[in-house]
Amino acid sequence: MWPKSNVKEHMKITGITIVRNAVLNDFPVGEAISSILPVVDEMIVSVDKGDDDTDALIRSIKSDKLKIIYSTWDMNLREGGRVYALETDKVKSHVSPDTDWIFYIQADEVIHEKYHAVIRETAERYKDDKRVEGLLFQYLHFYGTYDYVGDSRKWYRHEVRIIRNDPGISSYKDAQGFRRGEVKLNVVPVAAEVYHYGWVKSPEQMRQKQKITARFYHDDKSIEVAPKKSDHFDFSQFDSLRKFTGTHPIVMQQRIASKNWHVELDVNQKKFTLKNWLLYWVEKKTGYRLFDFRNYKKIKA
Repeated sequence: MWPKSNVKEHMKITGITIVRNAVLNDFPVGEAISSILPVVDEMIVSVDKGDDDTDALIRSIKSDKLKIIYSTWDMNLREGGRVYALETDKVKSHVSPDTDWIFYIQADEVIHEKYHAVIRETAERYKDDKRVEGLLFQYLHFYGTYDYVGDSRKWYRHEVRIIRNDPGISSYKDAQGFRRGEVKLNVVPVAAEVYHYGWVKSPEQMRQKQKITARFYHDDKSIEVAPKKSDHFDFSQFDSLRKFTGTHPIVMQQRIASKNWHVELDVNQKKFTLKNWLLYWVEKKTGYRLFDFRNYKKIKA
């Protein structure tokens, strides 16, 4: 008779996200949550009722995997985006101990269905390899409309979105990624992309979002003395874009079809200093980004 294994047979992934004022900011949070439901075994959404009907929006998602909890964001801790990390750690604390991996998705991030299988397969491959603390995703940052993607150094290319269920791992700074205290996580890449739609809005909606978001990075006095800006965001102020030639996730199709603004951008337009031109050229020729900040440590496993 074979000895009993101590390895748990079924892998469990729990999804988490935080959300506030999703209606006012026109976040595609319903699409974000729906995009990872096929990957996760449970989905925990932390809702601050805020100033709109975000609660009803989340409740409209039909899934028996969905678990809604409520939290009130401490706006005294908003400077530098710190409240985002604190709220992420709070929802993380609701994940059950039998979970192997935590899949963190932000309210403007969506996963294409073509990546569902490889995400599960990669998580399964490293489930029992405790050296691996997280899975590293590639990023596509859409800008202006669903037809353009930022391709310069100003857009981060990778970030950790799946972490091991370990209380020692916490959200870092403004919740862009995760660390163990100040120590970067040991991660391996997963062959999947995150579609980031945070910069796809009408010029009016984009300006409104910027005004609201500024409250989470600056104190009230700084905002009060800041120069007043137009009510319309100028999407022409970019350094480099490329045309998107792929397909968008199925969960985004209805939102894309209902787009009611038009922005025409010139992808041939490049606005670089000489230094950034050289760095851009090297990256396009070699695929390697020199002097890139990495909030993680890639390992061979």
